[in-house]
Amino acid sequence: MEDVLDVYARPYDAACPLVCFDEAAKQILGETREPLPMGPGRVARADSEYARHGTAALFMAFEPLVGARSVFVRERRTALDFAQVVRHLVEEAYPEAAKVVLVLDNLNTHGAHSLYEAFDPATARRLAEKIEWHFTPRHGSWLNMAEIELSVLARQCLGERMGSRERLASEVAAWQGHRNAAKSRVDWQFTTADARVKLKRLYPKLLTS
Repeated sequence: MEDVLDVYARPYDAACPLVCFDEAAKQILGETREPLPMGPGRVARADSEYARHGTAALFMAFEPLVGARSVFVRERRTALDFAQVVRHLVEEAYPEAAKVVLVLDNLNTHGAHSLYEAFDPATARRLAEKIEWHFTPRHGSWLNMAEIELSVLARQCLGERMGSRERLASEVAAWQGHRNAAKSRVDWQFTTADARVKLKRLYPKLLTS
């Protein structure tokens, strides 16, 4: 916890951008009957029955100090998918960075090992060396600001049914463009000093003679 909080306390450094990363899933649900549109004195209505078309994976890469985010819509949430997103961050999003400071949780696909599953050893090593890894503690995913941004995405964009992954990707891209244009950030206030007071029950008890 303190490691992540200390990372959040660092000043902005373009050479070492801070990126928070998280994942979520969205069900692809289609309509079985055509919804009735809104009209004078009448709200829009949709049938309670729907058709399942699988799920899609959402990968959120959020740079909180800049107010920029990239959301990748993919078919699955595998080690290979994670590795492809990391490669995008290193080679396309931040090609000039000395390091990408990456905050993420302890999901079993998160880590340099996934890069070795996806790429040849030389490429995996090159990508891994460009990442400064910082993992939130177990049961501490609230420390990841990408989780906050995923919550905003869910409330503002993902509430309605979407019958295809293409439709989902289009809606997410529109939401992403709006949030990036507004440079929406997270005003993180919780510090290591706060943690030592408010969460002191989590710290080991020192034995004194």
